[in-house]
Amino acid sequence: MRVLLASPKAEFVRDIERLWRLPDSDLRTVTSRESLVSALSKPLDVAFVHSSFLQHENLDVFSFLKGQNPEAALVVIYDDVIEQEEADRVVERGAIGVLSHPTVSNLEAYAGQYSRQLADVSHERLNEDELWKTLLGETPEMRKILRTVYKVAPTTSTVLITGESGSGKEFLANIVHKLSKRAERPFVAVNCGAIPENIVESELFGSKKGAFTGAIADKKGLFESAAGGTLFLDEVGELSQATQVKLLRFLQSKEIRRVGETENRYLDVRVIAATNKDLQKAIKEGSFREDLYYRLNTFHLDLPPLRDRKIVIPNLIAYFIVRNNKEYGKHVQTLDAAAQAALAAYPYPGNIRELENIIEHAVVLSEGGAIRLEDLPENVQKQSVPPQRMLLALQGGESPGGLPLEEPGNEEIIPLEDLERQYIVHALSVMKGMPLNAIAEKLGIGRTTLWRKLTKYKIDFKE
Repeated sequence: MRVLLASPKAEFVRDIERLWRLPDSDLRTVTSRESLVSALSKPLDVAFVHSSFLQHENLDVFSFLKGQNPEAALVVIYDDVIEQEEADRVVERGAIGVLSHPTVSNLEAYAGQYSRQLADVSHERLNEDELWKTLLGETPEMRKILRTVYKVAPTTSTVLITGESGSGKEFLANIVHKLSKRAERPFVAVNCGAIPENIVESELFGSKKGAFTGAIADKKGLFESAAGGTLFLDEVGELSQATQVKLLRFLQSKEIRRVGETENRYLDVRVIAATNKDLQKAIKEGSFREDLYYRLNTFHLDLPPLRDRKIVIPNLIAYFIVRNNKEYGKHVQTLDAAAQAALAAYPYPGNIRELENIIEHAVVLSEGGAIRLEDLPENVQKQSVPPQRMLLALQGGESPGGLPLEEPGNEEIIPLEDLERQYIVHALSVMKGMPLNAIAEKLGIGRTTLWRKLTKYKIDFKE
């Protein structure tokens, strides 16, 4: 925990240095404005800054600290009791709080509280990171996409996500938002193809009272609703030429104009766009502007369809079961073997969205805490294959050695974790003698992930 105390009161600073006892913290101090600039440039978690230091040679400390250490917390300290109006003003400018006549106990309490918040955020991000990998799939293609996401997310660059309908484009856009500095600000998603063409401009950019029939009041558009955050434009290829021009103007100037108004409004909004269309083909056909395409395509993430990352299907099934259990008050814990086989063999032309709907259907119809073949939609039931081929379907084809056969009619209920364990053991037997990283690559997961699963399931790799 890196803590900075900046105050012109040298005796006060010496007292704090002498009495400071906060565990796992590194306290640094400065007593001059000149030293403050250098101190704020170094990595920091919490900065206690005296009010007299907030402005120095036209340098605004709020802005400077945010630029140097975006995640750092600023607490403004005062010698006297301050008015509520002043406290509100500094908080609005970015401070997390104010302290009058601070003592070492006050300072340690603030720093300790923020340290716990950082730990909670860090833990939450680790959990989210694991969840994202689990649900997106640890294939080489998805690992490459996530590496790009981690680099791009903290910037303000536009991102274009392409992929088949239902492949998880909005989910990926949300990950970009949550990893950005805008995570606490709004994430507004809009399906451009679902808005009637005659009102799409007013929905996106807002409108002035009387601008058209039915405009009975000033209306804030979705761009303004996303101010400070992220606007996700799904199916951006469906926008009309007129709306494309307005979107291009915003990306160039960060300004919008409500329908019926003459003044521009500056907005700080990050745009992430998505489409299942071939935009380059649309450019050749004249239905999509080339200059807009290049503005949107600063970074391009192309999501593979679910059929190309079947390894993730068991994880998605488990995730959707948990979510629907909560939604419908169910207690589904298992899938019977025939249902597992059908879900593994089904091609999912509708991708993740279709799988989500299938599991919702099954959870609602389930009885006794288990999903059976008859609980699945009829078109999925038809994909049922002998249970012994279920793991092969997940692997993407027949493999040498085969699997132990089940007796016909023996519909044993296999928990999802047992299914994953069987899958890994089967892969190890087929690739006997191969190094761990080669087996992990074949499974479409990272070496560390495979090692963690071997430990979890108590599988002896050497054996």
